Amino acid sequence: MSDSLKIAIIGGDGIGPEVVGAAMNVLEAAAPASGCKYESTEFPFSATHFLETGHVLEDVDIAELRKFDAIFLGAVGGLPNDPRLAGGVIEKGILLKLRFELDQYINLRPVTLYPGIETPLAGKTSKDIDFICVRENTEDLYCGVGGFVRKGTPQEVSNQTMVATRFGAERCIRYAFELAKTRQRKQLTLVHKTNVLTFAGDTWFRTFQDVASDYPEVTTDYHHVDACCMYMVAKPEVYDVIVVPNMFGDIITDLGAAIAGGMGIASSGNLNPDGTAPSMFEPVHGSAPDIAGQNLANPIATIDSLGLLLRETGRIKGDQAAVTCGERVGAAVKAVTPKFAGKSLDRSGYGTDKIGQMVIDSL
Repeated sequence: MSDSLKIAIIGGDGIGPEVVGAAMNVLEAAAPASGCKYESTEFPFSATHFLETGHVLEDVDIAELRKFDAIFLGAVGGLPNDPRLAGGVIEKGILLKLRFELDQYINLRPVTLYPGIETPLAGKTSKDIDFICVRENTEDLYCGVGGFVRKGTPQEVSNQTMVATRFGAERCIRYAFELAKTRQRKQLTLVHKTNVLTFAGDTWFRTFQDVASDYPEVTTDYHHVDACCMYMVAKPEVYDVIVVPNMFGDIITDLGAAIAGGMGIASSGNLNPDGTAPSMFEPVHGSAPDIAGQNLANPIATIDSLGLLLRETGRIKGDQAAVTCGERVGAAVKAVTPKFAGKSLDRSGYGTDKIGQMVIDSL
């Protein structure tokens, strides 16, 4: 095992490099007290890089990234309209390619209402909004199975196929059970749409039932995805851990971010839990090119994603110093968020550098 955590940095576009820079300043301050050793290397992959060079992410780049323990991503895309960026070339060429090529089969999205952060849900508190979404990250509608017939004509036909394998569903579900059994409530809810998606849904539901027999200590439940959306708004306290396929997970995790204060507070991880390739961590928000370079971006979500990177990568590598450092970063973020009470995360009056320093001061 390496003595040092090797982190690949992809700042990306817009505010990405700024918020990643603020987060790395936090890591520099937090690491020594935890005994956490790390090395970082920056990579240029982004929409800007593509427009300048014509290259998105080549196989040789993937091979280079495999040498790292984790990838830390700021944000990509979001640039002014350019025909060369049409068709999701950046999203597919960077985000989806990394998830698939590096087998990052778990998308981990904590949904936690932090101190001082307001939720749009009247009467709900941090006791009510504290759960984790485990989203399958390499199958479903994102596999790109489908196509067009007679495209561009009045008779155009298109299709997109939902892909579900027993292998993919089981490893995601088993990860979710392992996570649930470590939490106080030990509760896991499967979210799907089995009453309509009777093939893919049936594979997920039967797999969920089969794996549940290995975890008698975990209480289980099932919700249709539409019911889940209603519960997340009306009764978020019913959830502890949610396991969900890719497309539905993409939707409900953004709803989760909204009820926990918005995209400016939301962290995420794309995990390869087996450690056969690096995991990738990123804030959920976009690149916000309209405020790039102005020291206006709030780096809280990115700093929190750094804490998640340290905890999860440390766990996978067996690096307790990294885990401890990640816990310190997470605690520092929670110590800072009360300063946003009554303020918008996006218009708090604090600059990027100032918020980063506030976190450092709270370590």
